[in-house]
Amino acid sequence: MYELVLVRHGESLWNRNNLFTGWTDIDLSKKGIEEAIKAGQLLKREEYNFDLVYTSYLKRAIKTMWLILSEMGLEWLPVRKSWRLNERHYGVLQGLNKLETVNKYGEEQVHIWRRSYNTPPPELDEEDEHYPGHDPRYKHLNKNDLPRSECLADTLNRFLPYWEKDIIPAITSGSKVLIVAHGNSLRALVKILDKVSDSEITSFNIPTGIALDYQLVENLQPRDHFYLGDQAAIEKAINNVKNQIVKK
Repeated sequence: MYELVLVRHGESLWNRNNLFTGWTDIDLSKKGIEEAIKAGQLLKREEYNFDLVYTSYLKRAIKTMWLILSEMGLEWLPVRKSWRLNERHYGVLQGLNKLETVNKYGEEQVHIWRRSYNTPPPELDEEDEHYPGHDPRYKHLNKNDLPRSECLADTLNRFLPYWEKDIIPAITSGSKVLIVAHGNSLRALVKILDKVSDSEITSFNIPTGIALDYQLVENLQPRDHFYLGDQAAIEKAINNVKNQIVKK
């Protein structure tokens, strides 16, 4: 049996302020730091161990990873970073408040942009400050790989080659793998692992800073998966993600 642990980064400053973040490189909030530390402490207490860690190019994921490894005493582990694990790109929505966007465009339209599998938000212009072509960390990428907006299907399609060519061989060779990434890059992976339909994945939400353990058998088929921690608190955190665009 293989074991794979997924962690969405701790709460970011823009998560706290209910803003669309995407590829914008936003730091952890105080709560996000605490979530990452708590995740590391729980993984250590439950006697998890890892051989290899994967994360994105965005510091909210990288810092979450650092904090987890520090709490576990595993700072020495090899780390592989890839832009393919970045959050989905929210196009022109990046930096906008989610509820204010609902007030402008309507809850149904924003829900489609935020959760639809195949419908991306409006694209941003290449002159926009949030266009990744302006960021030196992506200078090695082909222009065709630089998103101006993404739906979840786009996120899955850019993640899939990395999953198949790098992460799967590491897992099947016996490495215990930890992936610290983002809500949508991890939703893409969950869709692959659990064979979730395009319609069902729209209602699947991943909370910040909580470890999700996948126990995999032959051909990486899930035998079981579960979040670590207090299940009532986890359910509340999942509902908080779901309700980010719901008017009070």
